[in-house]
Amino acid sequence: MKQTVIPMGPQHPVLPEPLVLDLVLEDERVVDAIPMIGYVHRGLEAMVERVEYTEMGYVIERICGICSFMHGMAYCVALEDIMAVEVPERARWLRLVWAELSRVQSHLLWLGLGGDAFGFENLLMQCWRMREEVLDVFEQTTGGRIIHSVNRIGGVRRDIADSELTAIVERLDRLAIGFEATARVFRTDPSIRHRLEGVGVLSGDDARRLGAVGPMARASGIPLDTRLLGEHLYDRLEFEPIVEAGGDCLARVLVRVREVQQSIGLIHQLVDRMPKGEDLPIDTKVRGMPQGETFVRLEQPRGEVAYYVRANGTKFLERFRARTPTFANIPSMIHLVKGCDLADVPNIVLTIDPCISCTER
Repeated sequence: MKQTVIPMGPQHPVLPEPLVLDLVLEDERVVDAIPMIGYVHRGLEAMVERVEYTEMGYVIERICGICSFMHGMAYCVALEDIMAVEVPERARWLRLVWAELSRVQSHLLWLGLGGDAFGFENLLMQCWRMREEVLDVFEQTTGGRIIHSVNRIGGVRRDIADSELTAIVERLDRLAIGFEATARVFRTDPSIRHRLEGVGVLSGDDARRLGAVGPMARASGIPLDTRLLGEHLYDRLEFEPIVEAGGDCLARVLVRVREVQQSIGLIHQLVDRMPKGEDLPIDTKVRGMPQGETFVRLEQPRGEVAYYVRANGTKFLERFRARTPTFANIPSMIHLVKGCDLADVPNIVLTIDPCISCTER
């Protein structure tokens, strides 16, 4: 049968990211997919050689606007490990509050984009309206809606008053009640099930073989979540990763729906167990230059991010490397696209929650 090559991206009506795929078709069936990486490459790894390590955190946050807080947190954790800095306990709890808020707003953004791609523009509006409430909390507590710059090596730049934390929890409770109606649509609507159920099935064995991370792996029945390592105070919380057994596009949607609700519950626990008091320290004075290397893993909304940092005792880092979850999930995406119908490609691509800005640092 004659084969046809159709380019998809970097601009495409259904894709929120400049992903570039060359799709090889036989009739309407995809037989191969060739990804091209580097369309928005910015050379951040070389930038550490000319930007001081104390200022590089502002650049790291801009790897991705959606995951900006957790990129900044991972960078600070890496430097704190190299420099043996003891972070005040309240600052560590505050970081987790913002981290779980990041997970909520990221999943709400994606669920809106996914709903729009499935043909439900109303879901886009509802999810993004709720996301605006989370961004309002970020603006209230950090001063920024997208880029927060609240992390610093040794702690955080801002505290959140205990009364304000209580108000945030109450606001999230109201959001959770409103979100339940939207979640019910994702779980039960027959047209969504028709588009997603049984499409792009990734088995647990394939997920392990291809190195899937985050909701991509958990939707295939693998309880893979770096929060289970018990680092960064997660061992003090009641937490189990959200897992679905289906492995298809619908399962990946449902994992994110349930994680929105789970993260709101985790913020409840964080606020309850956080050391209370308005005068508690939130940062530690950092002196000297970093010397050594470290490897840090955090669970971003899209999955595990890995940071490698090497310092040589000067104000400039010698090496910086970030492996982001989208980069890890691209092999799984290519595996799923091969053999599917052309009409299913956008949904399969979207359900990995791609972030090309993260991938092409």
